[in-house]
Amino acid sequence: MTVAFFVIFFLSLLCSFVLTRSVRDKATKRAWVAIPSDGRHLHTKPLPRLGGVAIFISFSLSLVAAAVMAFWNKELHSALSLKPLLTILAPASLIFLLGVYDDLHGVGPYFKFAVQGIAATMLFAGGLRILDVPVLFGAHRLPWFLGLPLTILWVVAITNAFNLIDGLDGLAAGSALFSTLVAFAVALVNGYALVTVMTIALAGAILGFLRYNFNPATIFLGDSGSLFIGFLLSALALAGAQKAPTIVAVAIPVVSFGLPILETSLSILRRWISGRPVFTADREHIHHKLLQHGLTHRQVVIVLYGVSAVFALLSLFLLWPTGSSLGLVLAVLGTGIWIGVQRLGYLELGELARIAQRTLEQRQIFINNLAIRRATQELKVVRDYEQIWRILEAAFSSNDFDGLDVKVKLFPGEYFPFAGESAAQQRRSDLSFHWGKNLGAKNAGAMNAAAMTVEAKNAGAKTVGEKPGASMSLEGFPVWALSFDLVSTSNRRRGSLVLHRLCSRPDLQLDINLLTSAFPIALADALDRTLQPVVEFIPRTGEDHGFIAAQAG
Repeated sequence: MTVAFFVIFFLSLLCSFVLTRSVRDKATKRAWVAIPSDGRHLHTKPLPRLGGVAIFISFSLSLVAAAVMAFWNKELHSALSLKPLLTILAPASLIFLLGVYDDLHGVGPYFKFAVQGIAATMLFAGGLRILDVPVLFGAHRLPWFLGLPLTILWVVAITNAFNLIDGLDGLAAGSALFSTLVAFAVALVNGYALVTVMTIALAGAILGFLRYNFNPATIFLGDSGSLFIGFLLSALALAGAQKAPTIVAVAIPVVSFGLPILETSLSILRRWISGRPVFTADREHIHHKLLQHGLTHRQVVIVLYGVSAVFALLSLFLLWPTGSSLGLVLAVLGTGIWIGVQRLGYLELGELARIAQRTLEQRQIFINNLAIRRATQELKVVRDYEQIWRILEAAFSSNDFDGLDVKVKLFPGEYFPFAGESAAQQRRSDLSFHWGKNLGAKNAGAMNAAAMTVEAKNAGAKTVGEKPGASMSLEGFPVWALSFDLVSTSNRRRGSLVLHRLCSRPDLQLDINLLTSAFPIALADALDRTLQPVVEFIPRTGEDHGFIAAQAG
């Protein structure tokens, strides 16, 4: 059998090497080329996309040669049984024709999925199906109405995963070559001769094609190649799973297809998080990200070859599964994927990390939100002016803001009862409240906790009603501010509220909607209630020198 394997491999390699050049030249002559038409294409000149034709023909010819050799080789004869061979080749040929049509004319994603679903159903009807999912259902066999959709999902996912990574010269074909060699090794160890023959034939066809597809490529794999290879590998994984132990049947294909599965998962997740259609094209794939990090085209392909080789090597550790080997593989995979994805710098995944961090900090968010809610409720019933500032101080002392300024507009007849100041003086003044956290000393002066002042509106006017303590200042610190107009329910603009926060502080742990909705209205209404009109006294004429009260205005 070893000699037969080498013959099949080299025959497929030679056919692919010759046919790829012929297909390239013929496709170029007939203008069956891919023209770079938008920003996501990395090539700069038209190139043929029908490389899958050479791979399919080479693969088929090598199987025909294997069938001829089977007349003299009994082991090979038993391996190439007609029914299991046609079970795989018939739907694979359908997928190949779909890819050729797409390369020449273009079809939509839903039509592709429909044809792929039909091909997967053909595999299921031929006996190549997912029989159990031990991670979810234990060792129980699945009924057909569960096994069929799972089989279709597996086939469609792997088929399109290899199509998705076909974005750089030689990337999809090289990654598929590593996965094919793993499938060959697994089939060889488990004694499944049909899968062994088909994988070694596919490996030769891919390697011969890579001579023309590696950077700088002269021909592309195209959907005729990527869809065919992806479908064939998914089918061969199902075929090999029929004779393999459960852990081998499940884990090895998933790990060996690691790069395309990772790329597909990231693409779906990214587009879903950002609200874009899942099937839209973009320049956010792994290879695009590596190019953005300064690597050359060829360097990116070599790096991803290395990643594919690591996935392949780790999957082979599971050929003889033990608790320690499985744990080691999972630990290495998890760590490597986590570090790699972090280095790629996806904005969508950064947003997921932010949400996870917010979840861990949810208790502090609850505390801050409750402080604002409590202050809002207290402001709705307060009737003492100075109590307003105590409520504000209590609310913002326990949350993430570092200071606040409130400027209060006085209407005619309103006053603030500071001792020693005439009502007339107070009516000419606007009020302001400044508060800030004690952030430590800056230069020679210490920053104090809070101060309340009433500032003269007109230039040069006297400040009145000063409370004990100096005004806290954030001058010299990089800060950002959040400003609100204080408009009461009676639609009077009572003034403004400005919240300050140091730029160096961590993320704000507060629902900002609480500050933008009911809180400013409650503060404006509280000021309306507490700033009462001035009461003036007019002396009576005549003998009685008492006073009668008259309200101003």
